[in-house]
Amino acid sequence: MECIKAKEQAMTISRKQQICLDETPYYHCISRCVRRAFLCGEDKLTGRSYEHRRDWIVEKLKQLDGVFSISICAYAVMHNHTHTILKVDREAALNWQDDEVISRWTLLYKPSPIVDRYLNGIKLKKAELDLVAEDIKKWRYRLYDISWFMRNLNEGIARQANEEDGCTGKFWEGRFKSQALLDDAALLTCMSYVDLNPIRAKIADSPEASDFTSIQDRIRHYQKALEQTGNRVVAVTATPEHLEPFVGGEHQDKASGLNFSLSDYLELTDWAGRAIKDEKFGAIPSELAPILVRLNIDPEAWLDSVKCYDKNYNTVIGTREGIKRFTQAIGRGKKWFCASGFSLQIYQTSPV
Repeated sequence: MECIKAKEQAMTISRKQQICLDETPYYHCISRCVRRAFLCGEDKLTGRSYEHRRDWIVEKLKQLDGVFSISICAYAVMHNHTHTILKVDREAALNWQDDEVISRWTLLYKPSPIVDRYLNGIKLKKAELDLVAEDIKKWRYRLYDISWFMRNLNEGIARQANEEDGCTGKFWEGRFKSQALLDDAALLTCMSYVDLNPIRAKIADSPEASDFTSIQDRIRHYQKALEQTGNRVVAVTATPEHLEPFVGGEHQDKASGLNFSLSDYLELTDWAGRAIKDEKFGAIPSELAPILVRLNIDPEAWLDSVKCYDKNYNTVIGTREGIKRFTQAIGRGKKWFCASGFSLQIYQTSPV
């Protein structure tokens, strides 16, 4: 069966046909710089450093996390591209009061003239109130729309970079790429891939030394909490404010978050990082294998999946059954997607 991948279909698939919140709230987004000059890092030809732009991106992510009903599971800011894994909370946005929608939207944009009058307490006619309601409805939708999140991230950075470079024109390669992550196995694999990008690129030796990544944020936050409390049980539940928490730990609230524990994730990702760095791809340590088995992941295939993730990029990652449901939900034919060998190899059996 033919396997159609995102890079082959990027120009023909509309964004709404790559995202289906009824099937999954989790999406991996990638943006690449279009010019020869680095997004970040140092240009070896000119000696000019762009490292400060990484701070721009991380600070912008933190800002947007506080505005949108979209949380950040993982991110990595590389020299010429960025990775973000986002979780959309549509239900929260739909339950916001109208005033909260206005408050959040106007952190990014000026209100429309009619909403400005509403905010200033000017008495409005019914037709004018209807216009206010239409604006609120539109903004509410945009505040849980991944395209609007990425638009705010990328356009702001592009303006700053163009101003600094003294030029105009495109800064990013067309649209960002998005990839649906249909289950915990796909999410864990993609998060580890994103967090290990600096190690794979040989610009860092360990997760804690991987600058401008979510895993470095999590490790530093854990270490700080441990120093303050002296309690590992408390420290392992600590989460940076701008990142989605892990809720798989024994003592953690299961209401909302990533369905595995921070300690398990750090151990797995640290081991994978060392294996990739040293090019040693033996069997996974026995004490780590059960973590993967609980998530229906084949331990022997998982490391290869993390290592070769970008070489097997598909627009959706999940089981064969999950991909079939996803393609039906977005109204595409069965030939549009198939479960690639990569997508299937991490699974032991179909999830219940």
